[in-house]
Amino acid sequence: QVQLEESGGGLVQAGGSLRLSCAASGRFSSINAMAWYRQAPGKQRELVAHITSDGRTNYADSVKGRFTISRDNAKNTVYLKMNSLKPEDTGVYKCNAEAYYDYAYSSYWGQGTQVTVSS
Repeated sequence: QVQLEESGGGLVQAGGSLRLSCAASGRFSSINAMAWYRQAPGKQRELVAHITSDGRTNYADSVKGRFTISRDNAKNTVYLKMNSLKPEDTGVYKCNAEAYYDYAYSSYWGQGTQVTVSS
């Protein structure tokens, strides 16, 4: 079993910045891809940013140029640096990780951290 612990959410004014962290712990051999998703009230969950184990990234069009995803493989941790935040970035941000254990990959989710951007 893998646990993902997120931190770094909060309330920020438009134009501000936040940095989210997500640390994986538990029983696994390796972590493959990691990603951040978000869900705003009344909307579907959407992929914000994704990073492979070798550092390749991709972003939702709405956050390109403002958000940066990175990871520290030694710490099994993924980060999301969010700059120039907008009210429409408000939502619950959840971390996802693909972990390898016992000859299989499984997907795990964190509990989520609230990000609120005021106008």
